[in-house]
Amino acid sequence: MESTFSSPAEAALEREAGAAGLLTPLADLDRVYELQRVVGFVRDLACQRVALQFPDQLLGDAGVVAARLEETTGSKMFILGDTAYGSCCVDVLGAEQAGAQALVHFGPACLSPPARPLPVAFVFGQRSVALELCAKAFEAQNPDPTAPVVLLSEPACAHALEALATLLRPRYVDLLVSSPALPLPVGSLNSEPEPLQRFGRRFPLAPGRCLEEYDAFYVGGSGASSDPDLDPDLSRLLLGWAPERSFSSCCPDTGGTRDEGARAGRLRARRRYLARDARVVGLLVGTLGVARHREALAHLRKLTQAAGKHSYVLALGRPTPPKLANFPEVDVFVLLACPLGALAPQPSGSFFRPVLSPCELEAACNPAWPSPGLAPHLTHYADLLPGSPFHVPLPPPESELWDIPDVSLITGELRPLPAWKPSNDPGCSALAPRPQLELVESSPAASFLSSRSWQGLQPHLGQTPVTGVVSGRRGIAIAYEDEGSS
Repeated sequence: MESTFSSPAEAALEREAGAAGLLTPLADLDRVYELQRVVGFVRDLACQRVALQFPDQLLGDAGVVAARLEETTGSKMFILGDTAYGSCCVDVLGAEQAGAQALVHFGPACLSPPARPLPVAFVFGQRSVALELCAKAFEAQNPDPTAPVVLLSEPACAHALEALATLLRPRYVDLLVSSPALPLPVGSLNSEPEPLQRFGRRFPLAPGRCLEEYDAFYVGGSGASSDPDLDPDLSRLLLGWAPERSFSSCCPDTGGTRDEGARAGRLRARRRYLARDARVVGLLVGTLGVARHREALAHLRKLTQAAGKHSYVLALGRPTPPKLANFPEVDVFVLLACPLGALAPQPSGSFFRPVLSPCELEAACNPAWPSPGLAPHLTHYADLLPGSPFHVPLPPPESELWDIPDVSLITGELRPLPAWKPSNDPGCSALAPRPQLELVESSPAASFLSSRSWQGLQPHLGQTPVTGVVSGRRGIAIAYEDEGSS
């Protein structure tokens, strides 16, 4: 029981503090962390206080990198680690607490717009790419030179995509190269039309073309990985890419390829029936630094209310099985986080209740949402909000969409209409007298508690005899003073 709902006490005592992973050789620090570009960023803004955000696996280099930047720029550097939610998001709150005027983000990033304006520089690192091997792998996967294909990559390999496209363009005439959607410099004016921006990337499409016409070739990951589902960036692309287009990935080190069609099908498997059968929905706040998170939370609460469900908003930091086990009355949880945070891999079978995405809740509660196979799977909650081309408004209460019969795939029974939906039975308009007052509606938590056999300590007011105060036991639970040395 202890290992299921909590960590053993011995694990906390034996855990090593400060074990941050392997250190980068000092001779490679400038190249790996692009220190010259970071120095130029700090000097251009004339910042006196700069926050440096590192993921857990790079904290071992944080001290040396901060010392070099302080020595070169003369500015005060603050190291941000152990973020409250995900290290892929810009920790604007932590930077504000340090009084920083700018932030440098190291490592993988979701590139979600921050909730507050702050100059940010992203350093993804530059992973080596075997261009010749990747070019041969591309030709093997795409034998038709006229087929439209877009080049994608993990952020650390983005620097090599133009060089790879140069090797392929003499033969392939319809090749599109994506690039990370980095924020524009503060105060910059761009007179050119903004290219399409999706999945944290920019796609310079020609006029009249759309992204759904292109196949995809992704450079990144590891060909020797036994579990490719551990890459949330690739999962985001597979979920949002057109199902009828091919998608292949290539290892930048060996040139080994993988057809991602089967994995894309597994990721697109709908779990919205779990949310449809749920009566109580827990809305997990998975970010506080990404733009429009408050608007998205209000949208999800309105969505659950329209579907006749109860919802609770839970701000627990990073969701873990012990945290969520404290809310047994909740049927499903919905994680409101950035695209990479929402798709981060979780241990199989660890949570006692399913953890769904906002898109799955939208598909379950909005009767106007397109049917499976026609609706896109949106990985960013901002795509569900008004102003997005994917936004689907809730139908009005008098709409016939609320009356469509719906059968549960779990119980096999017909799901009831939302509680606010009036019945068409004319006999229900008559008022029937009741012999006594009854509670019309109670909270789901109170209903769940009343159904349990053990409801906590009972006070038994007036039934317990009054006694004098006596001295209690001394010590701790594992060794009270009156228990002896045994």
